[in-house]
This record gives sequence, structure tokens and C-alpha cells, in this order.
Amino acid sequence: MKKIIPAILLLFVCHLTSWAQQQPQFTHYGFNGMYISPAYAGITNRPEVLSIYRYQWLNYEASFDDGGSPKTLLLSAHTPVRFLKGGLGINLVQDQIANTRIQQAAINYSFHLNLGEGKLGIGLQGNINNIRKGSYRAIDEGDPSVPFNNSDTKYDLGAGLWYESELFYAGGGITNLLRSSYEFIDVDNTGSGRVIGENHMYATAGYNLAVTNQLVATPTVLLKHDTETFSFDAGARVTFDEKYWGGVNYRHQEAVSALVGIALLQENALRIGYAFDFTTFNRDAKAPTSHEVMVSYRLPEPIVRFRPPVRTPRYNFTK
Repeated sequence: MKKIIPAILLLFVCHLTSWAQQQPQFTHYGFNGMYISPAYAGITNRPEVLSIYRYQWLNYEASFDDGGSPKTLLLSAHTPVRFLKGGLGINLVQDQIANTRIQQAAINYSFHLNLGEGKLGIGLQGNINNIRKGSYRAIDEGDPSVPFNNSDTKYDLGAGLWYESELFYAGGGITNLLRSSYEFIDVDNTGSGRVIGENHMYATAGYNLAVTNQLVATPTVLLKHDTETFSFDAGARVTFDEKYWGGVNYRHQEAVSALVGIALLQENALRIGYAFDFTTFNRDAKAPTSHEVMVSYRLPEPIVRFRPPVRTPRYNFTK
């Protein structure tokens, strides 16, 4: 690992519109590489299925209609695929924010290269996104900028890098490379409103530091950037006997968090985690707490059933 300095070089273009702040974020980012980068697919050599449900700003009350607390459900799965020299993965996301519901489905492919003591993944993502607008009250009747109850679906692309070793990981990704335009009929059904799928950049890293034979400390960081805003998460967790963990996290100008979890079954295949966020900034427009539950199941590494023949001059004879 001494000769390895993973580089995450990501491109970013254009101005921000109304979808930029609607990309969901998770306190369990240290367990959720598939959402951050398509290059994570299969990189751990263990097939995995993961689910995260986030209930943000519990009991937040909107001023009218069906606003209220944002709710996000993520389902992801990935596996190594040897004949593709990499891995495949899938992400499914449903995000409900006030009157807007966003549904995303993404297929990820990662090409793997052995690099030093670990493995480097180079990933591509193809996704389909649906944005559904609910009912809105126009202050000025007939305002063409107010969307009607309507939805639109578009395709888009993403890309990323990921490096993984026993002690260290680092990766990143960028979304909405095509910056697809979503069209919505206005409140009078006479025109259309438009939302642009904006680029989002992510970069993350973590390091496993053995404190004792049974205790491992893992500091983590997640950087997030769109056209107008930059934010970050920074935290650490401590894992005991590879089964129990607890940690803390700080989200820039948002919240402080606590995480706990347990691994069960043989080879710690089943992992269950809970995160509690306490809002520390702009509390007048938010509820004090957010809650997040994670469940994942990891299968054993696939067995290589066919080994290539080993050729040796020991059995070569000449007359």
C-alpha cells in the first residue's frame, strides 16, 4: 500500500437547478459504496444485498397538503463476475420530498485491476429516473412556473473509481452526465416547466486501524459537491470482535449522528445498523431528529470451480 495513492478525478459542469438538492444522503455512507460509485460493484469479492430506510426530520409538519418529513428507501445488490473481469450491481431508490417523488433504477459495471495490496475498480452506470410532481398551490393564478400533477422519465449515465484493500478504501463517482431535462405540464395545462438532472460529485475514504487484536477504529469521510454547494461528512466507528460497532458522525451545517450495529450468522453475513441524527443547524425549518436503519446480507466469496492448467517443463521430454 506504500506505493498506492488512489486518485479520484471527477468532472463537473453547468449551473444548478431545482433537482440538485434532492439527491438523498445517508449516514451509513461507510457501508454503502454502491450508492457512491458504480466502481464499487464486486470489489469486495463477496456478493451483497443491502437496504437502507431513512426517515428524515421525524414528525416534521408541513404548512399544508402532503409535505412533511422526507423519506428515502434504497435497495442495492452487487456481485463479482469473473468472466467480465469485474463486477455487476444494481441500485433502486425511492425518495419522497414534500410533493415530489423521485424513483431511480441504476445498473452498474466495474472493471477490476489488481493494484498493489488491493484492487482498483473503474465503473460505469446506466440509470433511468422518474420524477413525479404532486399538487401545488400557485400564489399567482396561471403561473407557468408552477408544475401540475405530472411525471417525466429520462435515462442518464454515471461513472466512478474505487480502490479497496484490507486496510484502506477510497472512491468516488459522478451522476447525471447527460444532464437530462424533465418536462412538466404547468398548473393551467397550457405550457411546461422544466427540471434539469444536475451533476453530483462524491468522494469518500476510510482506514481500518487495529487498536488491539479485537478492536478496530475506522475514521471515514465523505465529500459532496454540486454546482453551488459543497458539504462533507466526517466521522469514525469502532468495531469489536468484527461483530459490534458504534460510531459518531458530523454532517456539515446539518447534524451530528450516532451509529450502532451488530453482525450475525456465520462469517458475519448479516449486518444490522441504526443511525440517529440530531439536527444542529437551521432548526427552525426542520424537525430535531432523523432516523436510519440498514440491513445487509453478504454471501461467501464465489468458488473457482475450474482452474487453468499449470504448464511446467518437468514433463516435457525431447528425443
